[in-house]
Amino acid sequence: MILQVCRRTRPLSLPLLSSLRSRLVSFTLPRPGSFPARRTLAWSLGVVAVVALSACGKKEAPAVALRPVVAMAAVADTHTVQSSLPATIEARYSTPLSFRVAGKIIERSVRLGDSVKAGEIVAKLDPADNAKSAASAAAQLSAAQHQLTYAEQQLTRDRTQAQENLIARAQLEQTENAYAAALAQRNQAQAQAALSADQLKYTTLVADRAGVITAEQADTGQNVSAGQAVYNLAWSGEIDVVSDVPETTLGSLAVGQKATVKLAALGGKQFAARVREVSPAADPQSRTYRVRMTLEAPTPEVRLGMTADVAFAQAAASGASAQAFTLPSTALFHAGKLPAVWIVKADGALELRRVDVSRYGERTVTVSNGISSGDRVVWQGVHTVSAGEKVRVVTPLHPEDFAS
Repeated sequence: MILQVCRRTRPLSLPLLSSLRSRLVSFTLPRPGSFPARRTLAWSLGVVAVVALSACGKKEAPAVALRPVVAMAAVADTHTVQSSLPATIEARYSTPLSFRVAGKIIERSVRLGDSVKAGEIVAKLDPADNAKSAASAAAQLSAAQHQLTYAEQQLTRDRTQAQENLIARAQLEQTENAYAAALAQRNQAQAQAALSADQLKYTTLVADRAGVITAEQADTGQNVSAGQAVYNLAWSGEIDVVSDVPETTLGSLAVGQKATVKLAALGGKQFAARVREVSPAADPQSRTYRVRMTLEAPTPEVRLGMTADVAFAQAAASGASAQAFTLPSTALFHAGKLPAVWIVKADGALELRRVDVSRYGERTVTVSNGISSGDRVVWQGVHTVSAGEKVRVVTPLHPEDFAS
């Protein structure tokens, strides 16, 4: 009966214990004996039953279940730390082509994508008004030159007569003054004629450098003002690779540093480049820094505007070898806006640690700073844990799911 009661799933009640005790009290042994002996035996059995039932009803407190997380020890990569960023191919120099005078476009000689040579005519304005201004200036110059010739002859005669005392000194001074005025008018007319001639020449737009037309801003028949862009010319020669880098990568870049440029449009073909310029200030919107690199030995198949993937070789600090750790993308967490990972400490508690990401792969991230070899990094379940929480480390059931 005690075993049957112990099998109950709910605690024993006091009435049940009393009933059990009364049954044990009335229990008699089959062998003969005195009444006190039977009563003493009954009381003894009752005490034993109560103690057994009391022990049967006790329950142990359940152990706290630790949250299982997939974590693995960090192993340093064997290859050089690389920081890969998107970039574009641009000409080192790119300038707008515009007329230096206002007018109406009557002719355009080149189109978008055309290659031009230095000195080649690319567009023309209606020259009628400027031609008239140039003719008027030329006529004024001719008249001023005639006045200067007359004043020069008069000055020569007066000087000869003054030496013989045939004219007064005041008359000679008036002649000299008239000559100086005629000379100034001639010089002014000469400068105005040259300016009018230049304005007439400016009605023809000429490419001052060899290059490629990369944009068209005006068309034939349109009235344009002085300085308004008609074309955009990318100069031939050196080609730049332009990339916007985050501030976490900026500290590892320097002018003259080498880089590898991979062009997807050319089947992943790689070119060598060198950092030429690093912007001293961040872009106010993106908070990134513009880096310009000179592409070394570009081939004719490299076109302006192509997208590229740039890999910078990271220099190790203080002469030590830089270490990189490749982790699955699922291990990356964010402390605010900064990347971080969860580290399982020796006592099983979690620690959120800030890291620097040097490369984002398709399924992996490369961490260049923040963790060390042997640190147990949580690979999965990073969004379900909290700092200081104790966890139980388990290995991934399918390691191939985390392969790069």
